[in-house]
Amino acid sequence: MTFLKNTNIPQILFLLLVLSSCGKDKQKEKTAIVVVEDTLAKMKPFLNEKKLSASYVASVKPRINHFYEKTWPNNSMNGGFLVARNGEIIFEKYDGYADRSKKTDITKDTPLHIASVSKVITASAVLKLVDANKIELDQKVNTILKTFPYPEVTVRSLLNHRSGLRNYSYFTDRDKKIWDRKNQLTNADILDIMATKGITLEYKTDTRFMYCNTNYAMLALIIEKVTGLSYPVAMQEMIFKPLGMKNTFVFDYEKDRKTAVPSYRGNNTQIGWDYLDTVYGDKNIYSTPRDLLKFDRARYAADFLKPELLKEIYVGYSNEHRGEKNYGLGIRMINWFSGQNFYFHNGWWHGNTSSYVTLQKENVTIISLSNKFTRKTYAVRKLSPIFGDYPFNIKDED
Repeated sequence: MTFLKNTNIPQILFLLLVLSSCGKDKQKEKTAIVVVEDTLAKMKPFLNEKKLSASYVASVKPRINHFYEKTWPNNSMNGGFLVARNGEIIFEKYDGYADRSKKTDITKDTPLHIASVSKVITASAVLKLVDANKIELDQKVNTILKTFPYPEVTVRSLLNHRSGLRNYSYFTDRDKKIWDRKNQLTNADILDIMATKGITLEYKTDTRFMYCNTNYAMLALIIEKVTGLSYPVAMQEMIFKPLGMKNTFVFDYEKDRKTAVPSYRGNNTQIGWDYLDTVYGDKNIYSTPRDLLKFDRARYAADFLKPELLKEIYVGYSNEHRGEKNYGLGIRMINWFSGQNFYFHNGWWHGNTSSYVTLQKENVTIISLSNKFTRKTYAVRKLSPIFGDYPFNIKDED
C-alpha cells in the first residue's frame, strides 16, 4: 500500500503506453523488412563447389594459354577473358585500354559493356519473378503493361523471341513522325510508340522465331511494373548485390556517359553515344568476367528456380526448320543431332563484343569481353572440346 501511495499512477500509465508504442513501432519495422525480402525474388550465390586439383589446373592451363596467344597475338584482345570450372578460375587475362585518350588499362575490375549478354541477366530476373509466382510464364503481356497493343503476346514469347514484335531500332530511325532521333529513346517511349503509332507485328505471334531486341526492352518494363522499382535498381537488388557483383551496373545515360568505358572500332577510333543508348534490358549492362562468373554459377544453385521451370530455359523454340541452332528462354543453344547441347549467348553493341559460354555437364564458364570491335571474341567456344565432347575444332580458323 505504501508503494502505491508514493507512486504517480498517471506517470506509470504513460510510461507503459510509450513502451508499448515503441514495441509496436519496432514490430512494424521488422514487418516492413520482411515484406521487402518476400517481394524481391533474389538470386543466391552457389557455395561450396568442389575444388579442382592442382594437377588438373596445370594440365588444362597451357592449352587455354595457347588458344589465347593464337587468337590474340601480342596481347591484342583489348578486353577481359576468363575460363573457370566449378567457379574456380583456371585462366584469366586482361589487356588493352579502357580509355585510349587517358591511357587507362583494362583490369579485372573494369566494367565493360556486355551488349546482348545482358539478355541472359534480364531473363534470369524475369524467371525469378515467375518462380516466385509474381507473374506467369504464359501470362499475356497486356495484363501487366496495360497499354501494350498486341493481345496474344505472352511473357514466354518475349523471352524466346516468338512474339512477332518489330525491332525498335528499325521503326524509330526513319520517320520523324514516329521518333525524332535528336531525342534519347527510352523503354517507355518504345511501348508508347507501339501503342499509338500503328506499329504492326512483323508476323503473327508464336508462328516463328525472330531474334528481336524489342522483346527484352519490354521484359525490362515488366520487371519494373512487377517490382515497383526501376530496372537498374531491380537488377541491383535482385542480382548484382546478392551475388557480390560489385563491378556490375546498368548504364545510366545521364549519370554514366562521361565515366563509362567507351568503345572503339577496329581501327581504334572511338564510337560515340547515340539515341538508342538509353534503352535497357536487351543491352546496357556493364560487367566484368569475374562478376559474370558469379552470375553464371548462381544459375546452377539448387534454389535458383524450381526444377520444372529450370528445364523450360533449355527447351529450343526455333524449330520451324530442322537445324542445330536454337534459342531457349534467354539463352542461345546448339543442339547437335548427336544429342550433345551447347549453351551460350553473344553480344555486339557499338564497338563492344561479348561471349558467355556455360558448359552445363562440365560446370565450365567461359567469358570474353572486348570494347574494341572484333569477332574474335566469339571464338572462345573453340575451347569447349578441352572440357567435353563438343564438335568444335580448336585449330579452326575464325
